[in-house]
Amino acid sequence: MARASLAKQPAEVAAMFDEIAERYDLTNDLLSLGQDRWWRRAVVKAVDPRMGERVLDLAAGTGTSSEPMERDGAFVVPCDFSVGMLGRGKRLRPELPFVGGDALALPFADESFDAVTISFGLRNLVDPRAGLAELLRVTRPGGRVVVCEFSHPVWQPFRRVYVEYLMRAVPGIARRVASEPESYVYLAESIRAWPDQAGLAAEFAAAGWDRVEWRNLSGGIVALHRAYRP
Repeated sequence: MARASLAKQPAEVAAMFDEIAERYDLTNDLLSLGQDRWWRRAVVKAVDPRMGERVLDLAAGTGTSSEPMERDGAFVVPCDFSVGMLGRGKRLRPELPFVGGDALALPFADESFDAVTISFGLRNLVDPRAGLAELLRVTRPGGRVVVCEFSHPVWQPFRRVYVEYLMRAVPGIARRVASEPESYVYLAESIRAWPDQAGLAAEFAAAGWDRVEWRNLSGGIVALHRAYRP
């Protein structure tokens, strides 16, 4: 049973996602009460992929975010460091060019992409700011980044309920439906420890991104951050 710690050692995190890959999408759908589908549609809208553009979908998992952007006419490269996720994604979506890669040392040349995006993956990096800087490196000048990540509900009374749900209900539900339920204890802990919307925006700026903005989804359970390369 693979359960990563909040130290977020890459080998531990990769092993954890390898083990939960087969039922990952289904479990996310159940735990989010179906809202993850809306969140991912919001990502595609924020990325605004255009015909002929090159888009990097980092921490792509099984390609659930990549597929709709590819349908919009962009050339999308799904990239992940979990072999289990890549294998599952290739079986489900063989038309997508899945690439194995470390978010802190991406296997792409400078200025390779018009847009880069990462959904629910930045939180799992041992150094999120370095990950944002690496995304900056592979983005062309004027290109854009969109990050979808769990955040902090903006209404204080609901925030208390949400934290209780994360720490008690999520692991309980995961034990019923997930292939490796203990992994979801880590996921709940990592969400609780993640910075709020303004704190993450500051990380973008520190990594070199410009014009950072964010939009709350589901009352701040999730936030979409978008920025541009100078």
